Amino acid sequence: MITRHNLAEQLREYQIRTKHDWASASIFSSSSNFTSRVDVVIFVIWELVILAFLVLSAVSLYFRHMRLAFILICITLLLLSVKEQEGIFVDC
Repeated sequence: MITRHNLAEQLREYQIRTKHDWASASIFSSSSNFTSRVDVVIFVIWELVILAFLVLSAVSLYFRHMRLAFILICITLLLLSVKEQEGIFVDC
């Protein structure tokens, strides 16, 4: 029979098991698919590269370099599609 005590105990055990999960991975998925720190480092590097391209495209739009902004946005979308195809992107 399920009681509050059993549920509370299961919740405590689950929290202890998942205590060391990475916060950046849990933003995109309810279940973490990372098996090592190397996976997390690769994930963070991909995110920083994509963020850098988005910032550069915003800066180039600010300075009215439309062609450069368009190229950077296309590169960012290409990186996102490559990231998703290679399985680097965490399944939602």
